[in-house]
Amino acid sequence: MTPRPLLRPLTGEDAPALVTLNDAAHPAVPITTADEMRALLELAGLALGLERDGALVGFVIAMHPGAAYASENYRWFEQRGTGHVYVDRIVVAESERGRGLGPVLYDAVFAEARRLGHPEVTCEVNLDPPNPGSLAFHSRLGFVQVGTQATKGGSVVVALLAAPVPA
Repeated sequence: MTPRPLLRPLTGEDAPALVTLNDAAHPAVPITTADEMRALLELAGLALGLERDGALVGFVIAMHPGAAYASENYRWFEQRGTGHVYVDRIVVAESERGRGLGPVLYDAVFAEARRLGHPEVTCEVNLDPPNPGSLAFHSRLGFVQVGTQATKGGSVVVALLAAPVPA
């Protein structure tokens, strides 16, 4: 039996490995340079990686309210005025999917929201280009659609999702 990966904080030194994982998941997440990834990590309220045998196999990057983050989707949630932890991206390596690692990452996000006293976790999932697997995954975790938005000059349409933080 393969041991569970180690959940650990991410640092700027992880940027090259994160870019490899991230870009392999495109178009579900945007292509990101190492410098952009480092900048994202600096803004993040929560940045965790899953490491197996010394290699990153998954990660989550989330923002707290009030971050100086220019993302259209993050700003949409900020304008709602509801306390939330926003998942900017969550990626699990293709070879690791179906092993329960996504919920491990989300458990950490929900724990962070609970610790901060925020009532929900928010994120977006592509509707166009479609990402039905991610929509189904988020639905299983209790996320519901609270809006839609065209982004990137109209080239992408997303479902804006929120899930209540369990007590």
